[in-house]
Amino acid sequence: MYPLDGTYSVEQSARLVRSYRYATERMMRVLGGWLALTPELSAKLLMGRHVWDNAQHADLLGRRLPELRAHAQESSPGSAGVVAFMDALESPETPDRTVERLVGVYRVLKPHLVACYERQLAGANGVYEPPTRRILARCAEDERRHIAGGERVLVHLARTPEARARAEAWQARLEGLLTAAGGITGEGMPAPPPPVTSPDGLAEAEEFIRLESRPARWPVPEALSAAVESLGAALVARDAASVRGWLADPTLWDEAAQSMLGGARFADHAVVAVARIGGQLLVKIRLDGPTRSATLAARWAEGPAGWRVHALDVARAETARSA
Repeated sequence: MYPLDGTYSVEQSARLVRSYRYATERMMRVLGGWLALTPELSAKLLMGRHVWDNAQHADLLGRRLPELRAHAQESSPGSAGVVAFMDALESPETPDRTVERLVGVYRVLKPHLVACYERQLAGANGVYEPPTRRILARCAEDERRHIAGGERVLVHLARTPEARARAEAWQARLEGLLTAAGGITGEGMPAPPPPVTSPDGLAEAEEFIRLESRPARWPVPEALSAAVESLGAALVARDAASVRGWLADPTLWDEAAQSMLGGARFADHAVVAVARIGGQLLVKIRLDGPTRSATLAARWAEGPAGWRVHALDVARAETARSA
């Protein structure tokens, strides 16, 4: 039989709920803001799916507050250090830092939220706290699914030693800030949760990774496929005359060439995306070399002379990924 007292007073419960809501609401906004910054489809789909769940968590927590004699839908950080931690977590805002974004949310913040929820669940009174307990149990279950999916996508994207080293360094920095803040509640760090297993989370991540994989053959007309292959070979060979031969306006290559970093040399090319834009087909070609990689977006249209490029742009340039 439950006693009528518990670890947490009504006021304490309200304060904890406000701190959970602050972290959850801000995480939701951060994930939503990152969608446009994240080029990898698997990570983009993962974060987009979890924005909705976290919006539901924030709403549930906020609607519980009036029942705890507090203002509805109110958020407050557990300490000033929590704000600093969230600022740091949000800071990786360039396209090449997807690994850091995933680490901050799925290896640091979400596991910590689960630990906080479990700590309160273990001490909350079973007689007069069932609504809070049900909300925290649901949030924890969703977060475990998120963590499992996020970890799978993170392992998929952090395939090189350099990427894994970045992940470890960023995790250590954020964990240091979170510990200094006293956790998101400001009351200290709870014991970390056990390793998360979620078949649903893994299945979700595997589907996103599958969607990111290149098909064996892109659905483009045979004549266009041959033209794209020839353009790619000309780019790898640095054959400017042949490149210009595929352009509706030869000066397009002059502008694109100026964007190429330092006259980089490439050894291979591959189509990585195809999309229809009106009467044109946008084809993205990835060029890989020993030190640099670049992705070019070419808009093709068919005319009397066959398929030709009507717009050419360097969509992305970066240091080549290690094998």
